[in-house]
Amino acid sequence: MKKTHTPFAFLFLSLFPIILSLLRAASAAAAESPVLDTTGQSLRTDLYYFILPAVRGGYGGGGLTLSAGHNATSTCPLDVVQEQLDYGLPATFSPINLTKGVVRVSTDLNIVSSPRAYSVCVESNVWRLDSFDESTGKYFVTTGGVKGNPSRRTLRNWFKIERYEDFYKLAFCPNVCGVAEMCKVLCKDVGVYVDRIGTRRLVLSDVPFKVMFKKV
Repeated sequence: MKKTHTPFAFLFLSLFPIILSLLRAASAAAAESPVLDTTGQSLRTDLYYFILPAVRGGYGGGGLTLSAGHNATSTCPLDVVQEQLDYGLPATFSPINLTKGVVRVSTDLNIVSSPRAYSVCVESNVWRLDSFDESTGKYFVTTGGVKGNPSRRTLRNWFKIERYEDFYKLAFCPNVCGVAEMCKVLCKDVGVYVDRIGTRRLVLSDVPFKVMFKKV
């Protein structure tokens, strides 16, 4: 029996490419939305911001700062940790693609904490994902990274800001390798791990750290 197409089916098939194009455009627009600070303004690459928990005080903790590394045999490089209540150290964000100086959602970027007043460590304050720590089973967020130069060699230096509920979260899922480079990428959210002495350290986690950004 010869199959026939109803007018509705024909119309759907005709419009399908247009619908698909619109959906892709909407998805791209959402991915490129600017990250907003606590006043509703777009994050700027030339300004400093405190990275604060969406829930302040108590068990929510304070902002982010730098502290002695998790490695018991060495203080340096400094790790990214959460204060108990204080705002911590402000940071800047340097996206892989600078678009009018605006920081955008789901974009690979470097995060650079401002220098501590006193530190014996000579490493940079650029965030970097450390190697797997077998004693805790964690990947810690530390410092000593390199700003810019996206490639396989700098893979561990790139993070992202993603929308999370009504706020944001930090994530590690870099997309900075060149076409000819073979990269095995680990994708996971950034969360908080409380070590044996009570220090709240940033690690890759299944439970994201919900954050907001307050301009200095």
